[in-house]
Amino acid sequence: MAMTILPLLENNYVAAAEFVSDEIEVENITYGGIDGEIKAVLAKPKGKKNLGSVLIIHENRGLNPHIIDVTKRIAAEGFIALGVDALSPLGGTPTDEDKGRELIGKLDPEKNLQNYLKGLNYLRKRKDGNGKVACVGFCWGGGMANKLAVNDPKLNAAVAYYGAQPAPADVAKIKASVMLHYGGLDERINAGIPAYEQALKDNKIDYKLYIYEGVNHAFNNNTSPTRYNEAAAKLAWQRTIDLFKNKLAVLTR
Repeated sequence: MAMTILPLLENNYVAAAEFVSDEIEVENITYGGIDGEIKAVLAKPKGKKNLGSVLIIHENRGLNPHIIDVTKRIAAEGFIALGVDALSPLGGTPTDEDKGRELIGKLDPEKNLQNYLKGLNYLRKRKDGNGKVACVGFCWGGGMANKLAVNDPKLNAAVAYYGAQPAPADVAKIKASVMLHYGGLDERINAGIPAYEQALKDNKIDYKLYIYEGVNHAFNNNTSPTRYNEAAAKLAWQRTIDLFKNKLAVLTR
């Protein structure tokens, strides 16, 4: 029985159709980190300039095919999209998911945070960008999106999918617009919602919080058949893209 169930629990990158668009260009890049170069996938609309930028933060498995796909999808919506490989200091994301999860636990938390902050600054300085930058993270990356909101006062928007919440005392530092997506069945992560939301209210932070009832943690991940929920994923995605279009656009007169 265990051998029958195991394939259902593992992420299936082959079964999930890869996102393809003739309207975007994709390249592997590096930018300067704390202790060396940070690897990333950059996707952007072809021939466009003055674009808002989005940094994408992966789950605890590293920069896998699913998150690269998310990066491409965001680019297709009209943004410069940067999928950062947090495991770069440890050699990069391995193909073995279990090894990826193991390596995530070996990252230096402060250096990791600084590497992501440097990624945001890299996007701000791109000549094809407009200087406005947001981030979106999933699971482990959702917690990091919240950390970036706390630690980068220039961040325009932060979206956290089922991510760990920051300490309530740190919420006052947030200047970005925040959007939070949670699965209704995700009891462990959801335990931190009340304190976070109260701190957001107390500090008059611009935020939206959505709980999708009856769905699990990682409901956005279409390579995880036991967790993916198409209806919730599509609704959360549209809300996310609408926020980015609102907060990253250049105002014209």
